[in-house]
Amino acid sequence: MSEVGDVGPRPAAPGAKQPAGTGGAAARVEELDAVFAETVRRTGASIGALYLVSPDEQVLCLEALCGAPAEFAAPWVRVSAAAPAPVADAFREDRVVWVGSQGEMAHSYPRTAIALPYPLMLAAAPLTGVRRWGALLLMWPATRPPYMTGRERGHISARCRHLARLVEDAVEHGWSPACGDLPRVVPTGAGQRAESPAMAVADFAERLPGGSCALDLDGYFAYVSDGACELLGREAGQLLGTLPWQSLRWLDDPTYEDRYRAAVISREPVSFTACRPPDRWLDIHLYPDASGISVRIVPSGAQPPPSPAPRRPARTDDPARAGRLYQLTHLAAALTEVVGVQDVIDLVADQIMPAFGAQGLVLSTAEAGRLRITGYRGYTPEAVERLDGLPLDTGLTPAGRALAKGIPAFFSDPQEMRRIYPEAPQMSGKQAWAFLPLIISGRPVGICVLSYDRPHTFPAEERAVMTSLAGLVAQALDRARLYDTKHELAHGLQQALLPRTLPTISGLRVAARYLPATRGMDIGGDFYDVIRLGETAAAAVIGDVQGHNVAAAALMGQVRTGVHAHAALGTPPDEVLSRTNRLLIDLAPDLFTSCLYAHLDLAGRRATLASAGHPPPLVRIPGHGTRPVAIQPGPLLGIEPGADFPVTELPLTPGLMLAFYTDGLIESPGTDLDDSIDDLARHLARADDRDLDALVDTLLSATGMVGQRMDDIALLVLHCAASG
Repeated sequence: MSEVGDVGPRPAAPGAKQPAGTGGAAARVEELDAVFAETVRRTGASIGALYLVSPDEQVLCLEALCGAPAEFAAPWVRVSAAAPAPVADAFREDRVVWVGSQGEMAHSYPRTAIALPYPLMLAAAPLTGVRRWGALLLMWPATRPPYMTGRERGHISARCRHLARLVEDAVEHGWSPACGDLPRVVPTGAGQRAESPAMAVADFAERLPGGSCALDLDGYFAYVSDGACELLGREAGQLLGTLPWQSLRWLDDPTYEDRYRAAVISREPVSFTACRPPDRWLDIHLYPDASGISVRIVPSGAQPPPSPAPRRPARTDDPARAGRLYQLTHLAAALTEVVGVQDVIDLVADQIMPAFGAQGLVLSTAEAGRLRITGYRGYTPEAVERLDGLPLDTGLTPAGRALAKGIPAFFSDPQEMRRIYPEAPQMSGKQAWAFLPLIISGRPVGICVLSYDRPHTFPAEERAVMTSLAGLVAQALDRARLYDTKHELAHGLQQALLPRTLPTISGLRVAARYLPATRGMDIGGDFYDVIRLGETAAAAVIGDVQGHNVAAAALMGQVRTGVHAHAALGTPPDEVLSRTNRLLIDLAPDLFTSCLYAHLDLAGRRATLASAGHPPPLVRIPGHGTRPVAIQPGPLLGIEPGADFPVTELPLTPGLMLAFYTDGLIESPGTDLDDSIDDLARHLARADDRDLDALVDTLLSATGMVGQRMDDIALLVLHCAASG
């Protein structure tokens, strides 16, 4: 009969942090751990994680862990402070983040949902004292209520302030958190049960059909019954104190470890079926709680599949565990969100570098037979200058050869590098390197170099993940370069269609701004212009062609040219719009255009306006307030061949200001258009008119149009001199 009881202490997980030294700092770290464990226990959380920020405040490092083995957290020991993750948001925004369901997780944090595909609830709170030190992460099984009360939120915040004070106290006594190692695993002290007589427990288990096992939260066998030994095909001495996927080769599969991981995190029963070679199928049931996992093993009642189970790869010293697969999936999801080349560089620097503990990055693209550096981190400008523009067949570094062969190159220390490339270590000052070629369908895109300030070994698992990521980075970089090329082309087209500068006109100050829609190609159909008509007259025009794409931009150029040509002849406003309308009907573009045209007689102090379905301009008159101009609009251009465009006259009193705008500035879902125009008028009334460019920025900011925009915006402001 298998023995029940303690199997003796196991060595700490490789790389796991140990309590800090001796003396005052060690005592304070122990107190920190005790308060951390008490916080996890009192909140009823099943898992707790204590993150502290790195000295450069760029990365959150996992310092201590409760309720799960350190190996579970290996892919997340470093989280970028800029990452879209609950713990990063809590730290960065100094607030409590609550996620009440897996659906809410998928909506708010899709990358985290991919990495933690389990039913759970989660809270993250900042550790704030004299400064922000990090964040506390708490997880609960899905059985708790899906909301957080105000009292719970206040309790968590108070505990975090206490933890922050303890961190400050430990740092003052010489403690320095070690960023990058596996965390300290701190027992909560909860869930411990009084020991029963060993034989009574063993007898109880042996009387049950099938086999019974007990695993602690680290996954090690603490007890196995004779029935379990028979079904698993191992003696008790070969199993106690080992991990199932280490002592039972046929369980060395990320799928089975994932089931164990799901039980630990969700605290819910989990079942799966596994094949013990050659053909014995077993049903394995996991029943977790706060102290460990009870395992029941029974012969499977299902018929084995007609084809043999797939062969598993040969075991290595450091097998690819499920956590690394989640990390790869998480980073792959992040790469799908990047847009431009700079986004790729930032993501690699902010998330992929910390994930592998690298301190240096060089991202180069292959252009005209040379490696051009597009982004870097952790290198001096002098080193980058020496590395930039190296030919692909360079013998100074392995970059060209790795890219030509398409095979990653790893160098664990300077001696290994120096044997083949003697000058490379001196060029960068680094101590270890991973050269990852970026290749798409056999076509070289560039190379990503991760480097380390200290020697670094690259186990097989890490090499495999890095190589997989290199392919994803290559795809993202290629898409980003194409996007940037299109963006530059679109931007150049838009700038060519809009006026380069506005004319200087005596007695009139003007300022204008164009903002493209943030979705699409950054071009659109909004336009503006100011046309000089002699010494004492000018014309101002603003328009909006339907859509914000290449077709809209092309038609906009034609409309602006037509308006400018007719205005230069001194044509009255209504006739300018009539002639432009006939031009559009002849072109038959299937796109409609709104337009507002004004003739400004500065000598006679009079403005004449005509509108083709355009929003009314705003007028600000000193001492008489700010309001929309009561103008009667005609139809949109390009619809009715014989359309009339009524004329409205307005006196140009000294100090008068006119604001022309397109509907992108005032339209927003769920808001009445008249209310939006009134709001814009109020902002204009309060704006300082001493600097018109600053006034334009103020109006854009006040209306919330400096961020995401569904439509493009044009804004033109004219200010008459206060005296003749």
